Amino acid sequence: MSMDKPALGGRAMPGFFASAFEYLVDTGQRSVLFLDVMRKRGEQYREHLAETVPHVLDYSVELVADGRNLKRRVNYALVRVTPPSGVAIDPGRRPFVVIDPRAGHGPGIGGFKADSEIGVAMKAGHPCYFIGFMPEPMPGQTIGDIAYAEGTFLEKVIALHPGADGKPCVIGNCQAGWAVMILASLRPELFGPIIIAGAPLSYWAGVRGMNPMRYSGGLLGGSWLTAMTSDLGGGKFDGAWLVQNFEKANPSNTLWTKQYNVYSKVDTEAERYLEFERWWGGHVNLNAEEIQFIVDELFVGNNLAAGRIKTADGEVVDLRKIRSPIVVFCSKGDNITPPQQALGWILDLYRDVDEIRYYGQTIVYTVHETVGHLGIFVSGGVARKEHAEFSSNIDLIDVLPPGLYEATFEAKTGDTTQADLVGGAWVMRCERRTLDDLRAMGGNTVEDERRFATAKRVSEINLSNYRTFVQPWIRAMVTPQVAEWMRNLHPLRVGYEAFGGDNAFSGALARTAEKARENRQPAAKDNPFVKAQETVSKSIVDVLDKWRDTQETLSESLFLAIYGSPALQAAVGIDPNADPSPRPEMSADHRKLLDTRIAELRSRIGSGGLRECGIRALLYVGMTRGMVDERSLEALRRMRKDDVEAWLTLSQFKALVREQFFMLNLDEDASLAAIPKMLPHGIEARRAAFAAIRNVLSASGEISGDTATRLARVAKLFGVAEGMQDADGSVQSKAS
Repeated sequence: MSMDKPALGGRAMPGFFASAFEYLVDTGQRSVLFLDVMRKRGEQYREHLAETVPHVLDYSVELVADGRNLKRRVNYALVRVTPPSGVAIDPGRRPFVVIDPRAGHGPGIGGFKADSEIGVAMKAGHPCYFIGFMPEPMPGQTIGDIAYAEGTFLEKVIALHPGADGKPCVIGNCQAGWAVMILASLRPELFGPIIIAGAPLSYWAGVRGMNPMRYSGGLLGGSWLTAMTSDLGGGKFDGAWLVQNFEKANPSNTLWTKQYNVYSKVDTEAERYLEFERWWGGHVNLNAEEIQFIVDELFVGNNLAAGRIKTADGEVVDLRKIRSPIVVFCSKGDNITPPQQALGWILDLYRDVDEIRYYGQTIVYTVHETVGHLGIFVSGGVARKEHAEFSSNIDLIDVLPPGLYEATFEAKTGDTTQADLVGGAWVMRCERRTLDDLRAMGGNTVEDERRFATAKRVSEINLSNYRTFVQPWIRAMVTPQVAEWMRNLHPLRVGYEAFGGDNAFSGALARTAEKARENRQPAAKDNPFVKAQETVSKSIVDVLDKWRDTQETLSESLFLAIYGSPALQAAVGIDPNADPSPRPEMSADHRKLLDTRIAELRSRIGSGGLRECGIRALLYVGMTRGMVDERSLEALRRMRKDDVEAWLTLSQFKALVREQFFMLNLDEDASLAAIPKMLPHGIEARRAAFAAIRNVLSASGEISGDTATRLARVAKLFGVAEGMQDADGSVQSKAS
């Protein structure tokens, strides 16, 4: 044992006491400032609720249409977003319409800040519109009424932009995603490209050990609890319960991290925290009919992709009727809507990519590696990358031939080929994929699907029993006053109200916080007590995360055991030998239309001129690359702009591309053999067309390998010298 320095004394103690004193002053001030942030949050909450149309949009807006004035009245409205100073809108570009999710929170999250879905769309020159809602639903309002209203709103947007080069691009965030898909299947003529961000469409899908929220409905016995909650609310469902479900998914963030982050960085984080809490605490109500439809038909029933949902008029909702390109944006870091739930509907509907093409559908998906559910549509980094690229390249997506693609992004650098053809900071490519790429992400077994089908049947039985034996009693007891009292006592609302009152404590706290700000003395980052505080915080997070993991493992085990019971499955009528999720078959009417269209295309393979030959040849050569690059489209766009006589609208160009693509797929040899007969006799026109094809192909990289071989074949078909080939197969830029 060393006796060189006494345990107490020497020079160590003054340093220790100095650090302790510094930390005590800092933590005392931080505590006061943190409580003041909570006070401001409460005041902000009350002010937000007092607004007639509360929202968190970061832009000025102009009311275009009020859903409360429609024949089928709803609490939705369409507004035009006013571009900020310095942002120029191109009236010829298609409008963007952002529809926000009604998932318990108020509207505005798609335009929450400058770097947002709305912000990047306006920077790309697109007029922007926003469909939001008010806190209280109209009496009797249904999901069908909302679809009717949103269709009416899109009609108005289209009418306001008669000269736009394409129908509106519609963005549906989270719960708005499935609503957009339903409407697009019923009114396909209203839509340009559709972007669905963090939107669940295949509700049972997931991976064991990773996506526990999908078990919640079964473990609660189904949707009877939803009906009871609505009855206790006097016919309205309090959105705060939906918000609480989100918070339960990440208890360490809900109970500790979110608040600790403000406390530990109170000098810099307060404003950001209050900005987000203004939206997070803006709870709204849904009618009982609305939430019951959502839970029964979607989350528990999983009826959307299966084609088992019908409108009030008896029309079947079939997602295969959508004619617009569909862009699916999801993330592996999203524990609310994992990639399997965002993309599983494709596997539910189609056997292979050819079947996707038979329906004329173009589906593009991109999977982020880490961003969470809210980050998909509120993260500035995501907005500046993925959403900015979608906005800048929406025309590329719109003219893609039918099929399945993955959007990938490569940072633009000084070494990027033809960087002048790249509009933003990233090069976007749409690479061809198969259904096996989706299956590789993981999913349910047939036995798992049977478990969910059993849970669905149990839910139907429990809901029927509740409505027969319990519901009449609850409805008789709940008065409007009782319903309002219960809403006000919701734990989430109480948390906001606790610090938001106009009382002596709040006034004293505000004055004390002001003095603390004036005399602020933050501790140094290397203060040992600050480091100890961080260690304790991490320990708390670890404990809460382990509690969550244990709870989720137990929930999954219970669900699998209960609903995997052969006795229970037999009792509720689930056939152990039947496929619980059969794909909907192609209808006889669609098969007849498809056969007629195929016959028509075959008969017209030899029809057309230089324009048709150019597109056909470009598609034939480009197929070898398995992807479409934004630089190729930009090169093509510039040629279209220069060639006034051959100018086509985007919709005409899209129709031409699709027609030539299908001809090549139906009979490639006949389609190529017809080219020499379709071309004009003038050699100069042929050379110019071939040069244009080569320029478009070279925009995204060197022409080599199979691409070069196919280009040489096209040169022979066009009757021009094909350009000298190097030993490695690359085509020189020189044309003879």
